[in-house]
Order: sequence, then structure tokens, then C-alpha cells
Amino acid sequence: MTDSSSRAKRSKKALKTFPKTANLTFHYKMKMAVKMRAEYKPVLHMPVLKEGRERGPLHASDPYVTKQKVCYPDYLVTGTHPYPSAPGVALTAETQMQKMPSEAGVHSMALALPPAQASRTAASVAEIHRHAGAAERSHPPQHALSLMEGGTKSSGLLPRKAPTMPKPQWHPPWKLYRVISGHLGWVRSIAVEPGNQWFVTGSADRTIKIWDLASGKLKLSLTGHISTVRGVAVSTRSPYLFSCGEDKQVKCWDLEYNKVIRHYHGHLSAVYDLDLHPTIDVLVTCSRDATARVWDIRSKANVHTLSGHTNTVATVKCQSAEPQVVTGSHDTTIRLWDLVAGKTRATLTNHKKSVRALVLHPRQYTFASGSPDNIKQWKCPDGNFIQNLSGHNAIINTLAVNSDGVLVSGADNGTIHMWDWRTGYNFQRIHAAVQPGSLDSESGIFACVFDQSESRLITAEADKTIKVYKEDDTATEESHPVNWKPEILKRKRF
Repeated sequence: MTDSSSRAKRSKKALKTFPKTANLTFHYKMKMAVKMRAEYKPVLHMPVLKEGRERGPLHASDPYVTKQKVCYPDYLVTGTHPYPSAPGVALTAETQMQKMPSEAGVHSMALALPPAQASRTAASVAEIHRHAGAAERSHPPQHALSLMEGGTKSSGLLPRKAPTMPKPQWHPPWKLYRVISGHLGWVRSIAVEPGNQWFVTGSADRTIKIWDLASGKLKLSLTGHISTVRGVAVSTRSPYLFSCGEDKQVKCWDLEYNKVIRHYHGHLSAVYDLDLHPTIDVLVTCSRDATARVWDIRSKANVHTLSGHTNTVATVKCQSAEPQVVTGSHDTTIRLWDLVAGKTRATLTNHKKSVRALVLHPRQYTFASGSPDNIKQWKCPDGNFIQNLSGHNAIINTLAVNSDGVLVSGADNGTIHMWDWRTGYNFQRIHAAVQPGSLDSESGIFACVFDQSESRLITAEADKTIKVYKEDDTATEESHPVNWKPEILKRKRF
């Protein structure tokens, strides 16, 4: 009985206080609604900042999002300065961008101004308030900021036509016409002599072999290295052949006597590549010791040690114009060197994986680099990025280009891709069969080079063979059409 009577008393008391509580809640809600309308109405429909739009939808992990409340960034109005500038006070880049003034601030400012100026200022602020958000609703997001910054409806606001790849030049396909056997190990390097009568190869069997270019027959074998021969080069200015290998040695061979006449000592690890300067008697070598070295051919002096790479320097190229030396490294960078000072003039960091191949265009002032992520083209002398050539998804060991604009890339998996240099169009892919008796995995392409007539392509491969390709004379544009459509370019900046 006592429990029921107490419950009845509590319910009566609650009924008495209910109207008072409900009234307080209603007043509180009304007060909050008025406050929200007065303080936040001017910015409810303002277009968001560009940074806010690019951030995308807000997630729980976003620092602007809390469990109970979403905090948006301050809205900014750019363009006409909302306050009159005082005499002698110039507007700067910081003061031209102001926070959105509140209603109270606008009215107090208007009261403090002369009547003519106050009406003009108040009208302009009201105009901003009335049209806020119109730009965002009527134009795509990329045009909103240009309207806010005082832009007018001009050609800049019209939708831009997407860039398209120009039609590539037609190139005849290449076909295999000769396989040369003779080495007992991987063939790692090739060079063609200036007279186009013979070419030389270096191999993992520690020998250098000279072959007749017309017949493919062996003319001479040179022994002297005690490890894999990684690079060979034939001088255009003297009867000299240069070679380098994993035995840290760099040798100069006199081809009149077929023997070594000079050694260039200095590298601390395997020497991976070398190149001759076209106009001065200088040899440049690069090594696993993360340096490239410049040698005086006659005196054997180490003129410069090009330091700066942080990993193996895999490839080096020389040219007579600046930059006279270009190196590519396993540290993913390409360095352009000042040969006079022996210092880096530019470092290209766009690649994300090892750079094992470089090639200079024979006519244009450009060069290309090969990496497992893609092939990139650059403009000399500063290494300005031109375009990516994507699609050869393998470890690219070698690049070659001829005057017709045919770029060749050879990879570790035995594939050869042919590209149109100007447009980056991949017009042919070759995967030659390995030599009988070799494993399918031994199909890597380690080096490739065009002969002096540029009508033959010679490749050095992991199946111990040298393969020679030439253009298909029977091919026409009708029989081998360019499979090309004017697709939208998808060029990356990096």
C-alpha cells in the first residue's frame, strides 16, 4: 500500500512540473534556432575551399570529424577587399584574402563610414551574401574559384579539349634473320665499329669476340679479363677497343696488335658500363662502387671521380653537348654531370625503380631512360621531362634508338618492344625463342645496338647467342596498319 501511494505522489508531482520543463525546452530550442540563423546564415551556402573539395568525403579518421560535431574549415572570400583601405596602406597578398565578415560587423562598419561609402560597401557585401554559392551550383568545381577571384565568363571557363596523342609515324616491323652462336656464357655487351664491317661482343665467358657483320662469322677472340665482360666500346678516333668487367678492370686494346696496351686502375668494385666521349680523348666508366670515373685515355689519369649516387651506377652515356655525361643508377636517379667541374648539374628523381639503361637520340637534343616502372623521355640540357612510355612491364636492361625514331627496349624476360619515339606508340613486340638446349628462363636481352647503317639491330642475349634483326621489306602500311586511335593522353608527371 505504501509503495502504490508513493508512486501516485511522484506522478502528480511530475505532472505539475511538466509544463514548466516543456516550456523551458521550447524556449531553449527557439533561442538556439535564432542564434544559428543570426550567426551562420551568411555562410550556409558559401562554396567550399578548393582544398576542402579535393580532400573528398570526410571520414572518421579525418581530423575535422569528431564524434558529435563536424568542423568545417573557414570560408574565405577572395577578390575585392571588403574593407576600405586606409590612406597609405597598400594591400598585400595576405591582406587581400579576408575571412567572411559577420552581419554585425558589416552593419557596425557601415555606420562608421560616410553615407555614400557606407551604402556602396553594404551593397557589395549584400551582393556577396545573396549570390554566395551560385558559382558552385552553376559551374563545375574547377571554375568556382576563378569566379570568386574576380574572373569573368571568358574562354578560360570553357571546357578544355582533352589532349590527344598525335598519329604515330608508320614503321615497318622488324624480323629475326640471323642467330650467331659461339660464346659459352651470357652475352652482356655489344659495340659496332665505325666502318660497319664488324662488331664486338663481351660475355660472361670472360672473352671478347669480334664478328664479321655481313656474314656473322667469328674473326677474333680476345682473352684477358678474369670475370664477366660488362661493357665494350670501339673508338672512332683511334684503332682502340675498350672493355670493362666485373673484375674491376678497364682495358684498352690496340687492334693493330690485338693486345692490351693500357689499364685504368681506380674502381673499387665491378665496372658495369663505359662510354667514349665523341670529341675529346676521354673515357667514362661506371661501377658498383656508386661512382663514375673520367679517364684521360693517353695518360691513364683519373681526371674526375663523379660521386653523388648512393648505389650501383649501371649505365653511362657521353655526348659533345651539355650535359656531356649522363648516368643512371640503382638508386633510381639519373644524374647530369658538368664534365669540366666534375660535379652534378641536375638530378632526375622521377623514376621509382633502378635505372639500368640510357640512350641519346642521334639527331634530337633528347634522351631516354629505362626502368622497370616505365621508359621516360627527357629534354637536354636540364633534363626536362617529356613523356612516359608505359607497357614494357619488365626489368629493362637496354635501349637503342635510330634516326628514324625507332626506339628499342630489351628486357630481362626476353621481350623486345619497338616504339615510335615522337608519340610513344608501341608498334611491335618480339619474344624470340631461345637457343636449343637453353632453358626458357634464359631469354633475357642484355644489350642491343643498331649498326652504323641503322638497317640492322643486334641483340646480346642470355641464351649465349647474338641475334640480328632487320626491317621486313615486304611490309606496307596496308599489310601492317597502325593500330592507333586518338585516345586521350594519360601522361604522368612522375
